[in-house]
Amino acid sequence: MHTDPLRFIHGLSPSDIPPNVLQGAKRSLLDLLGVAAGGLGTQLSRIIRDHAAEDMPGQTPLLFDARRANPAAAAMAAGMTIDSLDGHDGFNPAKGHIGCPLVPAMLSLAPENCSGADFLATMVMGYEMGARMAMAQHATAPDYHTSGSWGAVAGAAAGARLLGLGHEATRHALGIAEYHGPRSQMMRCIDFPTNVKDGSGWGALCGVSAVQLARRGFTGAPAITVEDAPEFWGDLGTRWYMLEQYFKPYPVCRWAQAPIEATLSLRRSHGLTATDVRALEIETFHESVRLHVQNPQGTDAAQYSTSFPCALALVYGDVQAKHLGDDAIANPAVLRLSNATTMVENAHANAEFPLTRLARVRLQLQDGTWLQSDWHTPRWDWQDPPSDADLRAKFDGFATPVLGASKAAALAQVIATLDTRPLADLRALLGQPSS
Repeated sequence: MHTDPLRFIHGLSPSDIPPNVLQGAKRSLLDLLGVAAGGLGTQLSRIIRDHAAEDMPGQTPLLFDARRANPAAAAMAAGMTIDSLDGHDGFNPAKGHIGCPLVPAMLSLAPENCSGADFLATMVMGYEMGARMAMAQHATAPDYHTSGSWGAVAGAAAGARLLGLGHEATRHALGIAEYHGPRSQMMRCIDFPTNVKDGSGWGALCGVSAVQLARRGFTGAPAITVEDAPEFWGDLGTRWYMLEQYFKPYPVCRWAQAPIEATLSLRRSHGLTATDVRALEIETFHESVRLHVQNPQGTDAAQYSTSFPCALALVYGDVQAKHLGDDAIANPAVLRLSNATTMVENAHANAEFPLTRLARVRLQLQDGTWLQSDWHTPRWDWQDPPSDADLRAKFDGFATPVLGASKAAALAQVIATLDTRPLADLRALLGQPSS
């Protein structure tokens, strides 16, 4: 197995990939495309798809849209559509998401005759590269940057493989993508949630552009995260980070998910309703405390809040996409509890972050009694993953209302058997507009 990252890009064969790793790629692909379908109705997705189709024309189909754009624009629109509903898979050490910028770049650049098996092998390669790029960047940069920053480089690696770039052109593509990647500070979006979110769409655009430029002879400085961080690459091809991705049961920031679990545990164990609760106190790590929006003015702010989804959990017993829409976030019962929430930073939770995200919750009942939960972690972390049935139910919940039952089922079936099909079978479904 190749341990040199530049050789690994082109040298990883489908036959090198263990069956459970291949299944992991299919699971992440199903999750990403289900979330993308669910995100089509957001304002963010509508704006970015209009922008791509009208201002950046070309021949690459937009995801679940009858219109077309140039490859970089199509990748940007797909990445932002996935990111518009914060429910996709992620990687704890990266504090971010590999697949969201990676897969849109791949869909834009894969040649017409690409096989499903090579597409999945490229996806595995991209996850392995992206995981290590993210850790290398976090070790060498003082700011915490969005997924699009290192995701651009992962997307460039995948595009270089799919288009068969040579060694030097691949090296330049990685360097171009890293140099121009969106090194946007993630905590700015946490403090002021808006459509910019995790930078994944811009990273996908940058990764695609870097490959197209390198293919034409454009040169780039060597990628520091790949060439100057050898400590992150020694286990390439032996440790499979594709198997260490978490999944989200709720379409909100991962940092809010442990508090949601703690809140739901108290609701269930004490048979509570929202009207029983006067106030909440959430004890957790610093970054989760920074998700401070109590009165969100749009779905982006609702997804980047801790108090608001915990209030949703008390009111509905769950947190679903339909609870987070722009027209659904003004529920007075939810806002009452969100505004009655106090966030408390905890040193133990801080010490465990980012590999573990901890939270515990105290609820004050109307009679003044306080109830306290145990410490909780998010559900569906990589050590305790969802079953295939769990993920399929999540996919159906997002995709079926948007795509229709027959198209959603066909999409799931194609993904499940993609290693035996041409990629064209998947593209045929992704290029159709939503119902």
